[in-house]
Amino acid sequence: MSEAPPARLRPGSPVSRAFEQAAAEHRAALIGYLPAGFPSVDGAITAAVAMAEAGADIIEVGLPYSDPLIDGPVIQEAVRAALTAGTKVADTLRTVEAIAGAGVPALVMTYWNPVDHYGVTAFARDLAAAGGAGLITPDLPPEEAGPWLEASDRYALDRVFLVAPSSSEARIATVTAQCRGFVYAVSLMGITGARDAVSGLAAGLVGHVRAHTKLPVGVGLGVRDGAQAAEVAKFADAVIVGSAFVQCLLQAPDLDAGVAAVRDLAADLASGVRGEPDMSARS
Repeated sequence: MSEAPPARLRPGSPVSRAFEQAAAEHRAALIGYLPAGFPSVDGAITAAVAMAEAGADIIEVGLPYSDPLIDGPVIQEAVRAALTAGTKVADTLRTVEAIAGAGVPALVMTYWNPVDHYGVTAFARDLAAAGGAGLITPDLPPEEAGPWLEASDRYALDRVFLVAPSSSEARIATVTAQCRGFVYAVSLMGITGARDAVSGLAAGLVGHVRAHTKLPVGVGLGVRDGAQAAEVAKFADAVIVGSAFVQCLLQAPDLDAGVAAVRDLAADLASGVRGEPDMSARS
């Protein structure tokens, strides 16, 4: 891919603009996740675009990796299938390019090893050239992120690090100081997967994060429907949904049915975040 222009010449973050738009509409943003390459490269693109058309404000594109540390069984199954089919980094970038072309910000959710193997500066360059907005890096501590901090500055990419209910105040301060775009608040301890109820730890964690940063705070892990999305939207700036979307594709008899299920779920979730949340909880 061609060299991206220097950061000073690039426009503002598309992720930031998405959050600004959501805030102007007095609602939380909806962030959806799907892995690249599942059920196929083109199928993943079709599903992601359908998600965007149905109301997702930002989309996370999972870069398939052989040793997923926090992914639950649903995402693991899809990622395994994508890897077995031969999905590469180039396929992930093509997925990002298609989503960005549809007018929705695309962030790559990736473990650090594939980026390091590809070359940090080269990955940042190619991600920016594809129209990508940045990276979410669940296993990269900010203290070890020097090359990524430099590359993301050079190519004006957002960098999203994670905080958890176990994070101390000092840890939250360290993590949020290096985030750009938004802060990813993991609402419960353990692996990903849809839950029957939203974690009771989520609202408290968002409050702790807001004491250290003015960046938006997105809450992820566990949301599966519009009712839960509406609940999270009362206190968070974004509702992040992954496993429930992947399950739509896993359970479908064919791609058309899977895409339809993704579209329906996105519409339900978008309705949830576009309800009437108690804005006083978000001030």
